[in-house]
Amino acid sequence: MKQFTAQAFKIPALKGISVKTNEEHLKLYAGYVKNANSLLETLGQLSKEAEKNAYLIGELGRRFSFEFNGVRNHELYFSSLEGGAKLLDETSNLKKAIIEECGSFEGWLAAFKSLAMTRGIGWAVLWYDRKDKRLLASWVDEQHLGQLNNCAPILALDMWEHSFVADYQPSGKKQYVEDFFANLNWDVIEENFKGAIL
Repeated sequence: MKQFTAQAFKIPALKGISVKTNEEHLKLYAGYVKNANSLLETLGQLSKEAEKNAYLIGELGRRFSFEFNGVRNHELYFSSLEGGAKLLDETSNLKKAIIEECGSFEGWLAAFKSLAMTRGIGWAVLWYDRKDKRLLASWVDEQHLGQLNNCAPILALDMWEHSFVADYQPSGKKQYVEDFFANLNWDVIEENFKGAIL
């Protein structure tokens, strides 16, 4: 069976987010890849006697969505930190789309940062809705509850405690969000947007 492969990321020194935190975080990402592969293999075996294993197939299928989304969410997150911080170009199509949707970039950014402060573990995600050709933001609980159907994720901010608590303590969550955007390579997000609108 075809396997998923963990990506390697070239993440420079970051403001506020330590090398140690990134190392531990990348180990968690590798765990999602390993678990997704293991579940696919097990589901393949169970499907040989699908009727007999219906309950297990259902439960492991549910678990697979958690592990798989953990893989993809983290790939979005880590890739957005590669290459060093870069501002969103004033003339970029993404910036124009954000302004068209929200009135101003600053207003969108403030609202997205507030979304990231949602209580609980999960992700703040910026999506492109391919049907209505517009940007939407939502909170995703854990890894897999709240994805927006037929929408491409273009920016993902990890708000699980493992992504910030060692460097910021629980009370520093807001500063972590600020530092994430200070470290963000907007060129990557722009490329994600370009890929989503095709």
